[in-house]
Amino acid sequence: MHQYHLPGIFVEEVSSRSKSIKGVSTSTTGFIGPTRFGSVTRSPEILTSLSEFEQHHGDGHPLTFDAPLTTHNFLWHAARSFFEEGGQRLYVSRLFRPLAGPYPTDLSQAVEGSGPHDDGHARLTVGLDGHGFRMVARYPGAAGNLHIRFGIKLGPIGAKVKDGDVVWVPSSMALLDSTATTSTTAPPARAVSALPLYVAHLQADGQWRLVPGEGSPLPELVVPTLASHGDSIRPLSLSMDVLNDGGTHTLASYRPLSLDPTHKNAGAPDSIFDLFSVSQPGTTRAVIVLLNDGIGNALQLLEALGHVGGLDFALTDAQWQQAGGHELSALHNKLERGMLGSAVLTGGNDGKLPGLPEYEGRDGPALGQSKGLKQFEELEDISIVAAPGATWGGGERSDDINAVIQLLIGHAERMRYRIALIDPPPAQSIAEVHALRARFDSKHAALYYPWITVSDPISHQRIQLPPSGFVAGIYARNDIERGTWKAPANDVVRGAIGLEALINTAQQEALNPEGINCFRFFEGRGFRLWGARTMSADPDWKYVNVRRYFSYLEHSIDKGTQWVVFEPNGEALWAQVRATISDFLINEWVKGALLGDRPEKAFFVRCDRSTMTQDDIDNGRLVCLIGMAPLKPAEFVILRIGQWTADAAGHDKG
Repeated sequence: MHQYHLPGIFVEEVSSRSKSIKGVSTSTTGFIGPTRFGSVTRSPEILTSLSEFEQHHGDGHPLTFDAPLTTHNFLWHAARSFFEEGGQRLYVSRLFRPLAGPYPTDLSQAVEGSGPHDDGHARLTVGLDGHGFRMVARYPGAAGNLHIRFGIKLGPIGAKVKDGDVVWVPSSMALLDSTATTSTTAPPARAVSALPLYVAHLQADGQWRLVPGEGSPLPELVVPTLASHGDSIRPLSLSMDVLNDGGTHTLASYRPLSLDPTHKNAGAPDSIFDLFSVSQPGTTRAVIVLLNDGIGNALQLLEALGHVGGLDFALTDAQWQQAGGHELSALHNKLERGMLGSAVLTGGNDGKLPGLPEYEGRDGPALGQSKGLKQFEELEDISIVAAPGATWGGGERSDDINAVIQLLIGHAERMRYRIALIDPPPAQSIAEVHALRARFDSKHAALYYPWITVSDPISHQRIQLPPSGFVAGIYARNDIERGTWKAPANDVVRGAIGLEALINTAQQEALNPEGINCFRFFEGRGFRLWGARTMSADPDWKYVNVRRYFSYLEHSIDKGTQWVVFEPNGEALWAQVRATISDFLINEWVKGALLGDRPEKAFFVRCDRSTMTQDDIDNGRLVCLIGMAPLKPAEFVILRIGQWTADAAGHDKG
């Protein structure tokens, strides 16, 4: 309370209303599984479209595990289905199992690998005089076999030279005239022994010191200004484009790149040495890494790029004659037009098919090294989790599949406010999916059957996909268009052109009571999701919408009442808590989410002496009891029809 010591008028702001509770998101989804590219250990970034997914995790081409085992790219297909069905926010935890050994915890270890390609990273290594140069894909995967294009070009005339820039010194300077060749006889094509490139350093006295590369025969120069001698000294501009493994489209472009190792932008290092460094990666979206082993300056880097990218500094007879037999002038002409080079990284692979250890993952949030489902434990806004493709194969993988399903269910139960979408293995019979369901019992999981038939945009063939990607999108669409309290069922499956198995009424009569949600085809109504039950034997939690709606309410109240902690535990606080929660639930009732024609029939909130003992108060416990009447779906619509006659009507009136 403010202390008053001086007479006067004091104006204070006070709040006359209770604190509010904001509803949490219920459709943010987390998918886990292998992809063609992307980080394995970094915390997942939220994705809002399929194009963003492809920027981070590659396209939808099949995955090849420990050749010749090839599978569909189930996670890409699931993401595509999720967004097509109405999903808006997606997290992806990528799994990767190296061909040999565990996945390294450090990027510098990962690019070294335990064998030529055991770590899955594509690379290109070139040995140069006195040092080596290596380009390595930042992430493992066959999609890391990237195409790289380099461009080196002179900056415009009059461009300002900055301290640390690599500059071209024109041949008109007297100190360089001795390096020119003036013979009128055109000799055979040859390369300049040392490019007339310098690193510009601004001295304290205002003069510029131009330092050539180590071992260069060119002299060191000191000039008062860099805009003299007729042909101004110009900085070099370096650009780099990264294309996908097919070389068909650009993934990222970097231009212009500073060659000054000390260059900063807004105080942050942003030279090529920093942006593509292993020890100090400048951006999570950088798709390549330059491992400049022993390369300490920009001139060495340009030399390395010349060797790696095939930049041709040699002069043909025609180029030499066109420049009047002046070797430096000919090179000047080439750099004026721009020189292009390219390189291809090789050896990237998709490793082995991930198993239980990869799905389980490991902790490491402090170092940014979490993996698998452990990554999702750090993200509190996820409400739906699934592992599309984890059940692929069946047969000899049944034990591993069952373990992954149990892992997914355990994760959802441990995180409390999540539901796990479970896929059966493909091509299962009614008896087999019934046996699978009998293994599990959880109110935080829902099983969907059968797999969905779609037209694959990659192979242009009909393929079967696990249901979870479609279901997650339908959940999101249902939440946006209606609300979490409405059962996510009787919705059209937009991407389906068929089903792996057509379920009839008699078959679903055997599956539905066991909590197996079926996809059905109805003449004139298309393919629809025709079930909304959890995998729980508890009748209170039989329906998916009840489970999800209570998770929404619990999570919202949990987050919206954090201000209560350490407040004085008395009547005033209890009244505030009651008002805050009641206001939130009244809004839910007004939206039609709770059963009852009046608020007092829809819910109650108690927080007083009837919910707390003196022992609770003495031990710092505030106990609030909340009761709600949820809406349950009209799963069985019964229309009773009988014959009606005029006599019967008259008898009724009498």
